[in-house]
Amino acid sequence: MFTCYLARRCKMDPQGARAFVLSKLESELPVQRTYHSLEHTLDVYASAVDIAEKEGITGEGLDLLKTAALYHDVGFTEQDLDHETVGCRIVRGTLPEFGYSEQQVQLICDMIVATRIPQAPRNKLGRILCDADLDYLGRDDFGSIGNLLFSEMKFYGVLSTELEWNRLQERFLSRHQYFTATNKVHREPVKQKHLSEVKAWLEKFK
Repeated sequence: MFTCYLARRCKMDPQGARAFVLSKLESELPVQRTYHSLEHTLDVYASAVDIAEKEGITGEGLDLLKTAALYHDVGFTEQDLDHETVGCRIVRGTLPEFGYSEQQVQLICDMIVATRIPQAPRNKLGRILCDADLDYLGRDDFGSIGNLLFSEMKFYGVLSTELEWNRLQERFLSRHQYFTATNKVHREPVKQKHLSEVKAWLEKFK
């Protein structure tokens, strides 16, 4: 790692930043984080790249989006609640070492904070990252990924039964919205199907 005292004279090193955060996530995330895991970060990264391509994002904007995707859950290495704020502190303390300017760091932090539930993106890059973070809601692996979140929430005492879990899923899916045209077309219809299935499960339980 190098120190960049004058960011404008340094070249942004996204690969160095990527290697740093992936190593940190792999070594510092508790194994009980079955959902907020290294695999989740890589999934969000891939989804962000895919959505960005369809939304026409290139150049520096794409590099910043990729970095934000990799760092969006790094705060979980320290705590659960308000992990986005912790993530931004890590971003501010780390990315200048990889040549990111103060303005670039701020844009990345804005994207990370936007993923806090309820999501509130303020620009196109933020909208893409928010959709990437919850991309699975409108995919065929919704069930398997959801089970990882259920396991994590049970371990940390957030809920304990399948009934609580499906009630939570119904509320969350009902309130969630995608922000990009890409995900409104490609993910929203499947998400609605999952919502119908959760509602049907709850009806049978009654």
